[in-house]
Amino acid sequence: MSHAIANLQSALQRALAVRPQVGGFPTLAETLRVAGVRRNQWSLPSCQALYLTELGAVVIQGEPLLSGCAEVADFDAAALIRALRADQSGASTFPEFLQAAWRAGVVRYDVDLLARNVTYLGSNGERYVEDYPAVTLPA
Repeated sequence: MSHAIANLQSALQRALAVRPQVGGFPTLAETLRVAGVRRNQWSLPSCQALYLTELGAVVIQGEPLLSGCAEVADFDAAALIRALRADQSGASTFPEFLQAAWRAGVVRYDVDLLARNVTYLGSNGERYVEDYPAVTLPA
């Protein structure tokens, strides 16, 4: 196993151990940032996550949201924001958030761990950018 993979897996395990149930994304993001992850790019509906780290790039292939052909929904920023708020309040799981983002027309999103923001992208170049707060990790 490469150092980049081992480092990322260790950071993901740490993040899951300290992440609060409600509003946990900033803690996850900070744990990854401290471990040297600079960007995290998600492709929907394939659920492929690319982590760009100081030790190299690592890809994780998640469970795809669908198989075969499907039309891409029109980008709906209001529906995306509802999905984000549900996730932030603990009212949805991460897989439910991914499904809701896909239904809102999100085909990709990019987490910039240095700038502390996430850019959600539609198939025609639409975008919604949301900042997330800095947090202090538990000791």
